[in-house]
Amino acid sequence: MGKKQKTAYQVKIVVDTNIVFSALLNSTSSIGKILLDPETDFKFYTCNYMPVEIKRHWGKLKSLSSLSDSDLKKLYLYLLKRIELVKENIISVKHLLRAENLVKEFDVDDTDFVALTIHLKGLLWTGDKKLYNGLKKNNFKSVINTNEIKALWLNKKI
Repeated sequence: MGKKQKTAYQVKIVVDTNIVFSALLNSTSSIGKILLDPETDFKFYTCNYMPVEIKRHWGKLKSLSSLSDSDLKKLYLYLLKRIELVKENIISVKHLLRAENLVKEFDVDDTDFVALTIHLKGLLWTGDKKLYNGLKKNNFKSVINTNEIKALWLNKKI
């Protein structure tokens, strides 16, 4: 019996900044466990500017976290090893325009995350209900919330 056989197939998951933020605040939550699971079939990606957003909110993270500054930095560096940063300039104009059209009514700040999801033919994992609901309303099926990814993750663990 023993360990689960690792498959070559990996689900491409684009994580937005709020998912990383949540994992930093509680690495033992579902979000943290999924992102930190070394046995997962998920391959995580994010936009290259995500670290800029985390840095901008580092003070808030430190004040909300129960971790020391040193431990928070270690966790963040470990998360960065688990998530591939993708430069936005590799995304085609076609995908950027489609993404912009999908989010223009509710949150243009997330255009690059949606465009990256389209580019990778992956799934966008977000905790932003406005983004999730807006994309679903616009028939974008490649978006999942934490409950949905948790169900996929647990199903793969059985």
